Amino acid sequence: MAHIQLKNISKKFGHHTALSGLDLEIQDGEFFVLLGETGAGKTTTLRLIAGLEKPTEGKIYIDGADVGDWGAAERDVALVLQQYSLYPRYTVRENLEFPLKSKIRLVPDAEIKERVARVAKTLRIEHLLERKTDRLSGGEMQRVSIGRAIVRKPRVFLMDEPLSALDAKLREALRTELKNLQMNLGATFLFVTHDQIEAMSMGDKIGVLNHGHLVQVGTPNEIYNNPLNTFVARAVGSPPMNLVDGSLVAGRAVVAPKTFELPYEGALPVGASADGRPLTFGIRPEDIVLESDAPVSATVHDVENHGVEKIVTLRVGDTMLHATAPARAELAMEQTVRFGWNPKKVSLFDRGTGRSLRHGA
Repeated sequence: MAHIQLKNISKKFGHHTALSGLDLEIQDGEFFVLLGETGAGKTTTLRLIAGLEKPTEGKIYIDGADVGDWGAAERDVALVLQQYSLYPRYTVRENLEFPLKSKIRLVPDAEIKERVARVAKTLRIEHLLERKTDRLSGGEMQRVSIGRAIVRKPRVFLMDEPLSALDAKLREALRTELKNLQMNLGATFLFVTHDQIEAMSMGDKIGVLNHGHLVQVGTPNEIYNNPLNTFVARAVGSPPMNLVDGSLVAGRAVVAPKTFELPYEGALPVGASADGRPLTFGIRPEDIVLESDAPVSATVHDVENHGVEKIVTLRVGDTMLHATAPARAELAMEQTVRFGWNPKKVSLFDRGTGRSLRHGA
């Protein structure tokens, strides 16, 4: 497999800067997810690694070798796209065999047969081998598309939102299959998505992109529990982290004097000062607790029943907050409730820069 490194990568298309000063490292055998909104630069990063685009500045290394002058074929990477890019007149078997029959590879017929059989078994598409691909469902076509990548045994798998065209249930099933597949192959995967649930459930590491800048890299746990700034806090989590403006006064988070004050017991870096300065408090919905004797009064603005739990939108003056509640909780619109939060789970962000105080200035 392969270790990938991007150093100071910038990419411009005319006057538009798609990527700027990007430094990224993907370890050998790692499932790395690049998360970002449309236009963040995710697909551009993928195309640069694949050799389909050249960087305006910077270097790309695969296993320590500078691949700047290598073509796409020399880099030996497999690209799986949202569009399945299969040959509709070919059978599944013929589609899987096709990458192995190029003049570059010259794989013996017996090995082709063995590789196709193994991939078909891995992806559970053995019963589809003689079927034309134009007679397959979306999920079956995506399995075949992934199979065409696997059968080549590439150094790197590059996946550009491969699940986004599928329905929710199938997307969930294929997320699990892809992660298991990566672990069984021991392969290096770079998976691009705008879906934070995909990122959190699949990635060994997540890189959060924003307008061509890599904002934060970390494990799903690090990104979720210790976001670098308010952008990352909003980007990860469903519903996202609650962000409310206020100030810290004598160990209390004051959003609105008297009506919205709660304790704060989080740690700060040595030398960091928070008292009195303009802050944004961040708290995850699961760390807000609805209790009859809690300190703050709120009005139920909305209730979403998710089966295993309810997502409750609370209104305190002009401030809106999301909280989770057990499915059995009886809540109605415009009902008055009381809430508190876990004072150890509150994140502090500088209101001017949006940066977490835990990460320093």
